[in-house]
Amino acid sequence: MIRQLPRWAWIGGGLLALGAGCINAVGYLCFRHQPVTHLTGTSTVLGISIAHGDMPEALHWVMTIAAFLIGAMVSGFIVEQRTLQLGRRYGVVLMIESLLLFAAAPLIHDAKDLGLYLASAACGLQNAMVSTYSGATLRTTHLSGIFTDLGLYLGQRLRGLKVDMLRIHVCLLVAGNFILGATLGALGFATIQERVLLVPATLTGVVGLSYAIYRHFFLQRPAS
Repeated sequence: MIRQLPRWAWIGGGLLALGAGCINAVGYLCFRHQPVTHLTGTSTVLGISIAHGDMPEALHWVMTIAAFLIGAMVSGFIVEQRTLQLGRRYGVVLMIESLLLFAAAPLIHDAKDLGLYLASAACGLQNAMVSTYSGATLRTTHLSGIFTDLGLYLGQRLRGLKVDMLRIHVCLLVAGNFILGATLGALGFATIQERVLLVPATLTGVVGLSYAIYRHFFLQRPAS
C-alpha cells in the first residue's frame, strides 16, 4: 500500500519533481523551446517532422527520445529493481544525473543540441529510478499521470467512494513541486539563463553523494 512508502521517498520525490520542473522550464525557454522531461510532445513533433519530410528535424527528435530511453536503461541497469527500497544504488544514478546536467548547462547556453540530449538522458535516469513501490506509482518528470490520478481520486470522493487521502496528497506533492520548480527555473533563467540548470545539478549531486556515503558506511555494514 501507499502508506508503506518511507518518509525518505516522499521527501526525495518532492525534491526530484522540483528539479524536473526547473529543467523543463529551461528546455522551453532556451534556444529550442522544447520539453525535455517527458516525451509526449516530443513524439508529436517527431511525427509532424516526418509528415513534413523534414528529416534533419525528425532526427533531432529521435535523438531526444533515444537519450531519454538510454537514461532510463542505465537507471534500470544500475538500480535493477522496480521497487523503491533503501539500500539500492540510487546515489550512483543521482550522481550520473548531476554530471549530465552540469555538462548540459554550458552546451545549451551555446545553443548545442547535445546539451538537450544530455538533459533528456538525465530526466530518463530520474524518472526510471523512482518507479513503483507497493502499488504506488511515483513519476517526477511529467504530470499527465499525476493529474489523471488526482481527477480519478477526486471523482471517486464525489461519488462517495472511500479514497485514501494519502493518494491525493502524493499527487499534490509532485504536481505542486514540479510547478514550483518550473516557476523558480523561469525566474532563474531570466537572471542567469541556462546556468540555472546548475541548481538541480548541484541538488541531485549532493543528495546522490550523501546517499552513497550513507549506503556504504551504514547500510552495507555486516551485522555484528
